[in-house]
Amino acid sequence: MPLFSLKNVKATECAVSNILITFALNPKLILINNKKIRRMKTKLLLSMLAIFFLSPVLKLSAQDFKADDIVGVWLNEDKDAHVEIFKTGNKYNGKIVWLKTPNDSLTGKPKLDNKNEDVSLRTRPVMGLLLLKDFVFDGDDEWEDGEIYDPKSGKTYSCYMEFPDEDNKDKLKIRGYIGISLLGRTTYWTRVK
Repeated sequence: MPLFSLKNVKATECAVSNILITFALNPKLILINNKKIRRMKTKLLLSMLAIFFLSPVLKLSAQDFKADDIVGVWLNEDKDAHVEIFKTGNKYNGKIVWLKTPNDSLTGKPKLDNKNEDVSLRTRPVMGLLLLKDFVFDGDDEWEDGEIYDPKSGKTYSCYMEFPDEDNKDKLKIRGYIGISLLGRTTYWTRVK
C-alpha cells in the first residue's frame, strides 16, 4: 500500500479537522495544554541542569581505585589460608603465606600440591604456592586477565578481581571461570593487613 494513498490523506484530514473543531469549541484546552507543555519543558530543563551540575559531585563521592589497592594479605572465604597479593612489574600475583593446618594429618609433613593436574608439580608444598598470577589493573575498578589456581581441586581458571563495595577496600571479590565469566564461581576474601 502506498504511503500517501488517498485513503491515508482523507483519514489525516479528518483527524486534523476533529482536533481543530475540538479546540474551536473549547479554547481553554489550548491554554491548558500550553501551560502543561511549558511546565513539562521547565521540569525537564531543571532536571537536566541538576544532573549536569551534580554529576561531578557524585563522581567525586565514588571511590577511586588505585592499582595497588589490592596489595596486602587476604583471608580466603573458607578461612583456612592467608594469601599475600603483591606487585611484580606491572602485574599482580598472590601466594599462600599462612595455612590453618599447614601439615598433612597422615604424614605430619607440610601439605603438598598433590591434586595438581601436572604430576611433576605434586611434590611442591602448598605453603608459598602461587595462587594468583599475572593480573593487570584495568585503570578503573578491576584487576583482570589473570589466573587463579585452586590447590583443593588442582585446576587453574581464568580470573578477575574487584571490590564489590566501592566504599570498602577490605573485601575482595574474586571470580574464577572457564571461557566466559558467566561460567564460574565467585568467592570473597577479607583483608588481614
